Parts: sequence; structure tokens; C-alpha cells
Amino acid sequence: MSTIIYQLIFIFITIFIFFKTVGYAIYELKEKQNKVGAITVICFSFLVIVFSNVATIIAL
Repeated sequence: MSTIIYQLIFIFITIFIFFKTVGYAIYELKEKQNKVGAITVICFSFLVIVFSNVATIIAL
């Protein structure tokens, strides 16, 4: 039971961090006109959120 709670907390925290990162990517795109940087930030953050959550689920 406690492992499910820890997994849910971890998933919610990573999703929150992902949205904060996407917000920075949107800022990078709108204010600095840096399309490559914004796309790179979004792609890397998406890969990190997917692989970290998959690794957490597999490890438990």
C-alpha cells in the first residue's frame, strides 16, 4: 500500500516539474525567439519524466 502512495507522489511531483519546465520553454520561445532551445527543453523534459517514472515502477 505504501509503495503505491510513494509512486503516486513521485508521479505528481514529476508532472508538476514537467509543467514548470514547459512554462520555461514557452518563455524561451516567446521572449527570446529561441525555437531550438524551447523544443530541446520540452523533448528532454518529456524523456526524463517518462523514463524516471518507468524506472520507478519497474524498481518497485
